[in-house]
Amino acid sequence: MKDRFSGHSKQYAQFRPVYPPELYDFIFQQVTGFDIAWDAGTGNGQAAKVLAQRFNKVYATDISTQQLDQAIQATNIQYSVAHEQTSFEEASIDLVTVAQAAHWFEMNKFSTEVKRVTKSHALIAIWGYGLLQISKPIDAIMTDFYTRTIGPYWDVERKHIDKHYANLHFPFSEIECPEFHLRVDWTLDELEGYINTWSAVRQYISTHQHNPVDSLIKQISQHWKETRQSVIFPLFLRLGRVHS
Repeated sequence: MKDRFSGHSKQYAQFRPVYPPELYDFIFQQVTGFDIAWDAGTGNGQAAKVLAQRFNKVYATDISTQQLDQAIQATNIQYSVAHEQTSFEEASIDLVTVAQAAHWFEMNKFSTEVKRVTKSHALIAIWGYGLLQISKPIDAIMTDFYTRTIGPYWDVERKHIDKHYANLHFPFSEIECPEFHLRVDWTLDELEGYINTWSAVRQYISTHQHNPVDSLIKQISQHWKETRQSVIFPLFLRLGRVHS
């Protein structure tokens, strides 16, 4: 697995948007037991925190110790460094979640591990969000920046996000899911902070020794009408029963 976020883990924890309650509610409606959940690729523990409100215990794993250092703490969350394989007991887990991280996994290995550690009626939920939407003029600027300015600096795995995980290996009995959206009201500074967490931006900076987000924000500022503006992210979810 590639680690694209250890170098700016504090900014990641500060600026990444929070997933809506509706997403978790839909997932929980399909869950048959609330003993143990595993949040893989947990990052700063954003999803793990929500799982901890419903499950007796949450295992939260990530490859980045720097990300885990920023993680949200709770008495029933157990954080650890792990890749696709773990030391968890067989047939012990009720729900596996992967939030905005499955495209970094070796999904064949991960799927095998999911089948090993889950109970007979367990669920797996993987989700992510695509390019944000604000207004027509800002969206046009963002699309140009996303595809042309930093487009060459995205890892190939980013294509899975653009395709909403449709081509990602998912050998589970799939459950049909509704559409979800993630909405935040951000200042221009918050938008800038979020874009600066993009892995392609960090790779661009490493190559060119200057930050392309500076000029992007100058362009967007001409169309920023209010102190805070509504920012919408299209959310996509794949949900499956592990053992059909």
